[in-house]
Amino acid sequence: MVKSLTDCTTLHNGVEMPWFGLGVFKVEEGQEVVDSVKAAIKAGYRSIDTAAIYGNEEGVGQAIKESGVAREDLFITTKVWNADQGYESTLQAFETSLQKLGLEYLDLYLVHWPVKGKYKETWKALEKLYKDGRVRAIGVSNFQVHHLEDVLEDAEVKPMVNQVEYHPRLTQTELQVFCKEQGIQLEAWSPLMQGELLDNATLQEIGEKYNKSVAQVILRWDLQNEVVTIPKSIKEHRIVENATIFDFELAQEDMDKINALNEDRRVGPDPDNFDF
Repeated sequence: MVKSLTDCTTLHNGVEMPWFGLGVFKVEEGQEVVDSVKAAIKAGYRSIDTAAIYGNEEGVGQAIKESGVAREDLFITTKVWNADQGYESTLQAFETSLQKLGLEYLDLYLVHWPVKGKYKETWKALEKLYKDGRVRAIGVSNFQVHHLEDVLEDAEVKPMVNQVEYHPRLTQTELQVFCKEQGIQLEAWSPLMQGELLDNATLQEIGEKYNKSVAQVILRWDLQNEVVTIPKSIKEHRIVENATIFDFELAQEDMDKINALNEDRRVGPDPDNFDF
């Protein structure tokens, strides 16, 4: 049972990754991202998830510097964008991200999307960065089972994390089973389905039972399903509220009710059919 904001899952290489963090997708570079990351760190968050394509790595880096929290106490993730995939270009993209963040090393570096014909070369670059000690853990994002099988065929280092769209309308059961078997930690992006689930009657009812918001119920459900979660918010009160999920536990019947909301429905792109 995850009991606090600092509780971690241990990745298959022994690195500890917080179960809960802040995502900064669509958070504006500059004051907005600086304020939101600082508010999260102040509230006790230790994990921050960004990506090259978000265009806000510099602001995240500034917030880390201004937070007053020691670098080694934080867990920082970023991702290589599709246009930079391939071996040499990924190594370059990594240096650029590190520079923007103003960091000496990364905690987690992810392949953002499974770009056909490129992601295996990209993975080789991540293996090199990992072996060189530039990053503590490496993983992928938006990979389906067949993409993972493809990478595993000749990977020297198995991905430690797979970050995917995951929420009560998209429970990714088959993918989660596969990742568990392989020792790959599943992580949720868009855990609140970009707000679409906040007026769901079933979730509201469960929230009333525990005296919690729908968002808190969903984020607790993530953790009880052993999925790392990184909800995004730019409002300090919401950042604090999202993290107030360690003082209750959902009963199995409520977990089942939430699992039953699955419709295999995405709000984001389909990893088998995207063109960017």
